[in-house]
Amino acid sequence: MTNRKRIALVVGWGSVKCTAALGLLRVLRREGIEIDLLVGGGGGSIYAALFALGHPVDDIVEMNARLWTRDVTELPNRLAILQLLFPRQFKAREFFYLREDRLINERLQTAFNGKTFADCIIPLFIPATDYMTGHQVVLSEGLLWEAVRASIALPLVFAPVRRGEQLLADAYLSDPLPVGVAMREGADIILALGFESTPIIPLDNFGKFLFHVQGVMTGNLLKASSAFHSMAHHLEVISIVPRFDRPIHQFDTHEVPYIISVGEREGERILPQLMRLMEST
Repeated sequence: MTNRKRIALVVGWGSVKCTAALGLLRVLRREGIEIDLLVGGGGGSIYAALFALGHPVDDIVEMNARLWTRDVTELPNRLAILQLLFPRQFKAREFFYLREDRLINERLQTAFNGKTFADCIIPLFIPATDYMTGHQVVLSEGLLWEAVRASIALPLVFAPVRRGEQLLADAYLSDPLPVGVAMREGADIILALGFESTPIIPLDNFGKFLFHVQGVMTGNLLKASSAFHSMAHHLEVISIVPRFDRPIHQFDTHEVPYIISVGEREGERILPQLMRLMEST
């Protein structure tokens, strides 16, 4: 019987920047530090889920190059265009989205290959947001690709995902860094990997404007959430907010090697603090 502290890794909203988690995991694996619990919201759900299934970091990097590319948002929802131009004739029902999700659905199904939460070798929790109420919904059973798809359902970009009687949308709407999920699941030490948004300049088209507004909202939610957990809880939470020396946007997959190196740098930085917490009683 061991009294080893349970360590959770929480990866928040951040699109391609979430690959920094892979660099962090490389450092932990090198040091023989096991992760006991994974929480992934938004883009973080992709990498948390793949790692929870037992895929090596290098394999996840290779899979990501085929999964998360700019063309997943290039198929327009033609009905949405008609709804914008002729709102009386083509009324929106329940929700409105600008991009078809066929391609991202196909890629997620290929990546996860029918796997469910029960196939994970590390307990995994994927938050999403109830589209109608705004409440956080934490997914921990069923098909992994469907849970990830719900957690990355960017408002106005992709349609929310119907699950039973609920419509589920992007996790960031309720919490861009869902540390509270790891707390509720009994983690003793929480590595909270969050990301500040990158300003989009120039704002010269609707898509850039939309992502810029989402980034501003997410940044403020992240700061508020971090402040709350710092004041209201006494668990050991190690906050990790990587700093990049250049702008990183939603689909800059060519920057993944650099992003991973930043994650490794953050892993080295927090390693002494993590070791002290692991050894303390």
